[in-house]
Amino acid sequence: MTQFDLHTHSTASDGSLSPETLVARAKQQGVTHLALTDHDGTEGIRQAMAEAQLQDVVLIPGVEISVSWHGATVHIVGLQIDIDNEVLQQGLSALRDYRRQRAIDIATRLDKAGIPGAYEGASQYASETMLGRVHFARFLVEKGYAKDMKDVFKRFLVRNKPGYVTGHWASLEDTVNWITGAGGQAVIAHPARYKMTATKRRKLVAEFKALGGSGIEVASGAQHPEEVRTMARLATEFDLLASAGSDFHSPDNSYTELGKMTALPPNVTPIWSTWVN
Repeated sequence: MTQFDLHTHSTASDGSLSPETLVARAKQQGVTHLALTDHDGTEGIRQAMAEAQLQDVVLIPGVEISVSWHGATVHIVGLQIDIDNEVLQQGLSALRDYRRQRAIDIATRLDKAGIPGAYEGASQYASETMLGRVHFARFLVEKGYAKDMKDVFKRFLVRNKPGYVTGHWASLEDTVNWITGAGGQAVIAHPARYKMTATKRRKLVAEFKALGGSGIEVASGAQHPEEVRTMARLATEFDLLASAGSDFHSPDNSYTELGKMTALPPNVTPIWSTWVN
């Protein structure tokens, strides 16, 4: 049986499993086609590809890019990308540079709030190329400032809290151009998760489509079936392909296990139907 999971993360960004271990776990979970879509970088792709050959898993090279759009942060997944594309890598490099500065700013704010050593502490959990809020959250839990990850974000890392820093990410237009220029397909990640009105979400999808976007993530991990049906209607309305991905980060969260998503409704066109494989 063919099983696609087109949104996952490894230790190359903010996941807890190495690219190789991620692929091996995907195989155990029955995933036959896996996309590694680390945040703003592709460093784990080659390791994942090597392991995928050993595990007889089809590895789709991907990335998840952070976008600032009309005051909101949204994520765009790129699938089937050429990871050697120079323009894409220049864009991702600039985003990682910004992430490093943002991490310094987060640590500075936490220090002012009476939490010293946050940058060094968070760095222990991070890869060489990506230091993000999840890594700060792990540090804060370890040091007893919060009981769990959810508690950290609620008390420290959201708007009006001590460690919050506003994100200034890539534009939607640049992001879609980077992905399509690298031969890939751009997909709006987990559209039901953004805190925006239905009208604003439709505006996002319309603009994305006009810029050359290919699809939306109709089925995502930890998503209610009714949301899947709503996103399917959105995909159909805007003539977009439907993707499905768990947004897996760690085995500790059973709600986003690899391959664990609601099945795509029959009225949408799966994005993989456009692939030769």
